Amino acid sequence: MVLNGAQIVIACLEDLGVDTVFGFPGGAVIPLYDVLYDHQGNIKHYRTCHEQGAVHAADGYARSTGKVGVCFVTSGPGATNTITGLATAYLDSQPVVVISGQVATPLIGKDSFQEVDITSMTLTITKHCEMVRSIDQLESVLFRAFDIAMSGRPGPVLIDIPKDLMTQTISFNGIEAFKQRKRDKTETTGDANDLMANRVAQLFECANHPVILAGGGVIHSGAHEALYELATACNIPVANTLMGSGAFPQSHPLSLGLAGMHGSRAANQYLASADLVMVLGARLSDRVIGAPDQFCGSATIIHVENDENEIHKNKQVQVPVRSDIKTFLKRLNRLLINRVIFKDPEGSIKQKITRLEGDAMLSPMSLLKMIKDTYGDEAIVVTEVGQHQMWTAQAYGFDHVRSLITSGGLGTMGFGLGAAIGAKVGNPHRTVLHFAGDGSFKMNCNELGTVSKYQVPITTFIFNNKALGMVRQWQKLFNHSRYSETDGDDSVDFIKLADAYGIKGIRVTTVSELETALEWIKKEKQPVVVDCVLDHDENVFPIIPPGKGLSEIIEGSMISHES
Repeated sequence: MVLNGAQIVIACLEDLGVDTVFGFPGGAVIPLYDVLYDHQGNIKHYRTCHEQGAVHAADGYARSTGKVGVCFVTSGPGATNTITGLATAYLDSQPVVVISGQVATPLIGKDSFQEVDITSMTLTITKHCEMVRSIDQLESVLFRAFDIAMSGRPGPVLIDIPKDLMTQTISFNGIEAFKQRKRDKTETTGDANDLMANRVAQLFECANHPVILAGGGVIHSGAHEALYELATACNIPVANTLMGSGAFPQSHPLSLGLAGMHGSRAANQYLASADLVMVLGARLSDRVIGAPDQFCGSATIIHVENDENEIHKNKQVQVPVRSDIKTFLKRLNRLLINRVIFKDPEGSIKQKITRLEGDAMLSPMSLLKMIKDTYGDEAIVVTEVGQHQMWTAQAYGFDHVRSLITSGGLGTMGFGLGAAIGAKVGNPHRTVLHFAGDGSFKMNCNELGTVSKYQVPITTFIFNNKALGMVRQWQKLFNHSRYSETDGDDSVDFIKLADAYGIKGIRVTTVSELETALEWIKKEKQPVVVDCVLDHDENVFPIIPPGKGLSEIIEGSMISHES
């Protein structure tokens, strides 16, 4: 079958089962969009308001479904606008494929209109990036891109296609030919992890105070059921990183909840006093371990990770295990199930969080509790970045994988609205809630246009403290309350903004107002923006100062509440 390059792109997507694409058209991808016009029944395209929003939407789609998120952009500024989204996906290991248009081959290297070397720009923030040099490479490059994005440790891939290749023709072979070539190149290798599993099992048998730290890799590898089986059968407490939220049910008595800079006292104290820590699919970044030399200093650390580059990168460990996490846990379960029973010496592992305060004015905890009570465990929660993100990770409670969608590694303000769109598109039958700080929301609130255009029924709750809250908190704690450019920002009426996009806006200041609003919202099937007015002096506690150990935790009671 002879196809042109643009037809090959669409044919590859259809062979791969892709039915959703986010993007924004432009000159270099006109041939691609021309072919897409004839395939609207198979592939639904969502045109966002900005290319950054398109990549965030593809990312949210990927995080919430476990499938590859796909994005089309044009050359030049279209491609450069993807950089923040690619970096966000890269640091959180999310499978996103961006297909960018490029100027025609004869114009490359001549500073042509809307020409940039996007592959050089994205080399360090993608798992793989490549410009297609000839039409005969196009099919294999595209199939390989999806394979790379999903295999091993997932990550984003960018494929740059010159415009003239989209109109050249060649025979299309299809995905089965690609799969056969891959099988021919695959070599069967032995697996040494059986011996390692035996060693780890012996360490658990001898431990007095073990703990598991679950990261995002548990979710990526589909290992959450194997983790649950191990922890519950052997009574091993489980803490989680931000990206590991939901990897183990946080309502379970064995859950210690969030660990690290804003983690619970229970989680951090348990890690600090453990004699054996098994880290599963976590990068052990500074936000989790604090001072590396003080992290679990009395413990033997087992680090199970399918990306060997992450082992020893931030913390030297005694037992490195390079393995798929699900495969390794299944091996370990066969060795440990019903053989080892650990007792919590404190009698109560998890410190319960009181999340609803009696004050009639809204607080972050009362807001989270009422939303959780309204929607239960089945909603997907998508956050921006800042105080509201940490309050959510601390107190909302996630019992299922892929229920918290948030930017961890890059900490991208403006991520949430696009990601919420992608999450809802990928999960049309699930409720999607978007939690935003007022500062983050302003960064990409233009995507309300996308929400309105496609009537994506997501509910946005703005945690509005009229400040850049997290930076302001750090200025309070570590810069003598010198609030430089973080305070007093009430320049936008979010209700009028929502109305400008044809979206219902509601402002709430008290618990009773929120209760009334939630009763109305739950009955509706339309997008809504809820402006939740909070005190700008509400801070996130506990907190471990940067560069300090897990035991050097600061509670809110230690800090003066005077500004």
